[in-house]
Amino acid sequence: MRILITGATGLIGTEIVKQCHNQNIDVNYLTTSKSKLSNADHYKGFLWNPSKNEIDVECLKDVEAIIHLVGASISKRWTEAYKKTIVLSRIQTSQLLFNTLKNTTHQVKHIVSASAIGIYPHSLTNYYTEDFNKVSTSFLGQVVKQWEQAVNAFSVLDIAVSKIRIGLVLSSKGGALPEMAKPIKFGAGAAFGSGKQWQSWIHVQDLSSLFLHVLTNRLEGVYNGVAPNPETNKELTKAIAKQLKRPLILPNIPRFAMRLVLGEMHILLFESQRVSSKKIEDTGFHFKHYNVQSALEEEY
Repeated sequence: MRILITGATGLIGTEIVKQCHNQNIDVNYLTTSKSKLSNADHYKGFLWNPSKNEIDVECLKDVEAIIHLVGASISKRWTEAYKKTIVLSRIQTSQLLFNTLKNTTHQVKHIVSASAIGIYPHSLTNYYTEDFNKVSTSFLGQVVKQWEQAVNAFSVLDIAVSKIRIGLVLSSKGGALPEMAKPIKFGAGAAFGSGKQWQSWIHVQDLSSLFLHVLTNRLEGVYNGVAPNPETNKELTKAIAKQLKRPLILPNIPRFAMRLVLGEMHILLFESQRVSSKKIEDTGFHFKHYNVQSALEEEY
């Protein structure tokens, strides 16, 4: 099998590529950088420039499915200009892929796209399943709504569409975990706000396995990419401190302080989404890391 991956050199993409090669799945990938091109048969790079609507159509040769991960990081200060980048990096890339497939002879039968649990409204009490149909009015909620709509369009090309709503990805190589661990390492760790906000997390290996499970079993529709046991911010902070053998002695960090430091982006630390993994488990998917201690031990 050969698949095309966008965002293959990112945190999640790197792990998916590794697991593809373990399962004898060959990978074509798209990159904007000539220095990141590889010409190995099992890992072949192709250039694209979504902002200029340019793509090397050879990337689709012998490809049966696409894993679509690319999107600008949300962990960067949300200026008005950067907010546009966050939206465009998801919509433009999806539209470029769609138009390329529409106008090219290809064998693609399935697209599995990244999405995010930020689509669910902030709540300390709700337990969200995939069929919850209200969308968060936050900036992130609206980004994810547009992102999913752009991916849904592929179904008119007779391509099966799957979306993985990703939670907080735990990896010591990047993403949120190193940022959460940094103040704890220096003895300045503390929960945010009340600490009661739910954080639905997943270990990066499990998330990558989940993408390939959806791909190889041709599962269509929306799946939550979260582990079975969400944690509150307070408990997650305590678990990281325990793993790093550091005390937590400071009081909780108030919301207004983080708003001053991070601007609008501070909501990432205070939004609460308690999200269910039951739907993907019911398809026969097994998590390696069911609880946060196991995931943190793997990383530290």
